[in-house]
Amino acid sequence: MVAVGYTLMTEQAGPKQLVDYAQRAENAGFDLAVMSDHYYPWLKSQGHSPYAWSVLGAVAHATSRMRLMTMVTCPTRRYHPAVVAQKAATLGLLSDGRFTLGLGAGENLNEHVVGAWPHVQQRHEMFEEALQIIRPLLDGETLTYSGDHYEVPEAYLWDRPETPVPLAVAVSGPSSVDLASEYADAMIATEPLANLVDSYDRAGGAGKPRYGQVAICYGPDEDECRKIAHDQFRWFGLGWKVNADLPAPASFEAATAYVREDDVAQNISCGPDTEAHVAAFKKYVDAGFTDVAIVQIGGDHQPRFLDWARDELLPRLREL
Repeated sequence: MVAVGYTLMTEQAGPKQLVDYAQRAENAGFDLAVMSDHYYPWLKSQGHSPYAWSVLGAVAHATSRMRLMTMVTCPTRRYHPAVVAQKAATLGLLSDGRFTLGLGAGENLNEHVVGAWPHVQQRHEMFEEALQIIRPLLDGETLTYSGDHYEVPEAYLWDRPETPVPLAVAVSGPSSVDLASEYADAMIATEPLANLVDSYDRAGGAGKPRYGQVAICYGPDEDECRKIAHDQFRWFGLGWKVNADLPAPASFEAATAYVREDDVAQNISCGPDTEAHVAAFKKYVDAGFTDVAIVQIGGDHQPRFLDWARDELLPRLREL
């Protein structure tokens, strides 16, 4: 049975709200809560961006059953990889082993706050070096590392779980699939592409978890949901090559100025129809994903969504 996750989206809610939503999600029956890790929201209308790791600590304390995960943290610019390893190990302890560290190559939107955003080739090199640092530290090794981008004279994690924190790596093509198969315990993707799952299996990931994420906008009024999705999620269709390089919410506003409400609604299920949302989720099930996290678009509508998910959506998804 596919595990059903809930997305704690830092771009659309404040820190106390996110902790409350995590508790509600656990009570509703979700198996997993994933959290975005941003410095900025994608669009100004989303309105939030608290520090994910502080919120995760509070969520770990406020919940007891749900697995937790970053989806995803970039360990190359805003954070040094040795510090990411320390944060992950601490979350592993606070959550009693429920935490998975989800990693990705990042976006200019969040990482330029500490300096220039590197070229894509350099970013990929930095990401692989970061994995070479994080993996052994989480495994309990004393690390001395000298690379083209990072120096770690000596590092050791004094507080870490007895069972190392699992790593998951975001994939979008052959090179990232290779990294996930070599360094990680799971893969992450934001599109229901069976070819990514197949590639990961062939590269050595067979039998390991495959995490996906699907955006929906549930509500009793389809027209209202379409407007919310357009207002807050119209950037989603730009594609990762564009999303990774735009520097600020204003850039995403400009890049999506001519995206229509109908364009967004073609790719995001909107409204009260439970079966439409089940169908959106099922695309990931059919593609071979083992864990799928739902993004409910609209920060103010999470309690309504979570009540509906408890009563109607989750029972249907358990049947898949």
